[in-house]
Amino acid sequence: MKSFFKRDTTLILAAGFLVLFVGGGARFAIGLTLKPMVEELGWRRAELASAVAMFQFVSAACMFVAGRLADRMSLRLVLGCGAAISAAGIGLMGLVTAPWQALVLYGIVFGIGAGTASTTPVGVMITRAFPGRTGVANAIVTAGSSAGQLVMIAVMAAVLVSVGWRSVFVWLGLTQVLLLPILLVSIPGGAHGTARNPAAAMDGIGPRAAARTRQFWLLLGVYAICGFNDFFVSTHVVAFAQDKGVDAFFAGSLLALMGLTGLIGVVAAGAWGDRSGPVWPTAACFIARVAGFGLITLDQSALSVAVFALLFGATFLVTAPMTVLFVRESFGIRHLGALTGLITMVHHICGGFGAYLGAASFDRTGGYDFAFAIMLASTAIALVLTLLLRPAHRTMRPEFASAE
Repeated sequence: MKSFFKRDTTLILAAGFLVLFVGGGARFAIGLTLKPMVEELGWRRAELASAVAMFQFVSAACMFVAGRLADRMSLRLVLGCGAAISAAGIGLMGLVTAPWQALVLYGIVFGIGAGTASTTPVGVMITRAFPGRTGVANAIVTAGSSAGQLVMIAVMAAVLVSVGWRSVFVWLGLTQVLLLPILLVSIPGGAHGTARNPAAAMDGIGPRAAARTRQFWLLLGVYAICGFNDFFVSTHVVAFAQDKGVDAFFAGSLLALMGLTGLIGVVAAGAWGDRSGPVWPTAACFIARVAGFGLITLDQSALSVAVFALLFGATFLVTAPMTVLFVRESFGIRHLGALTGLITMVHHICGGFGAYLGAASFDRTGGYDFAFAIMLASTAIALVLTLLLRPAHRTMRPEFASAE
């Protein structure tokens, strides 16, 4: 345990946790503010969901770029720039009056910042610093997103009720600004400043070679469906709960409590992944989701909504620390940032489609029944794809070793 918590690595762990803590709170705020925003401004839900979808696409592309930069550049620079851009985008959301402004500020500016200061460069940083306990270490920092969802959304729910949704965005922007000096102090400079074993960092293959393997395409399918689920639920669960008669404060608190169950789920999955590999924790995640979507398809009482939200919350970030395990054990870590960034990019792009599907379904039918049915079917497919993944081992073939 002493070797796990050396001073330099503890600072790195804390910095990664705080990046995702603040980013998690900021990213999930749109689900909290969706209903009051559209009601005050007279928008349709699909208009705000378009900004969410744009955020997903832009942040997804930036995750891939950030991953490639993390393989080559200072992580202090990558994460610091991302936090600064995020602060501008989310803070200025408090001034919007038209849908195009939300599209630009949330969809593009905040998307660039959030994609740059994201799980992809943080995962690279943590994997270099903790090569022996990668699953647990990445789970701890990923739990920062759940903790941010729990703490920051609970606080923002109170702010929303007291002074309105615009103040929520202003406070989130200020929180991002406060993160900057912490990153400058905690993260070493240099392209490989956190690497414990620089020689190991040269082992592995890149995206083009990985794309010639079956494992790669199965992973893309699994993470595409995972993102499709994730951002449908996180964007619409508060509004859905309110539609079913849950009051605004409790509905917002429900989103925060999803962060608590997510905190438990992700840490347990990280420890499980270090012991057995990433396949079984990921499969368990989708089994729980099938049960949750099945429940809410059959019964949409307030109790079932709460059970669904908390059950889904327990699975929400499980696949995040599994990404680095899948990539490291299948393709090596030389291009860890690029490969995890590519997989996470697909996850978030499909998340944009999930968020938009929920809004379009509601605007067309007045409810989410069609969207829930699609989520149930796609989650069952993701479970099958996960079980088809080979046990975690290097899929690199000799002819690929020098390909990139």
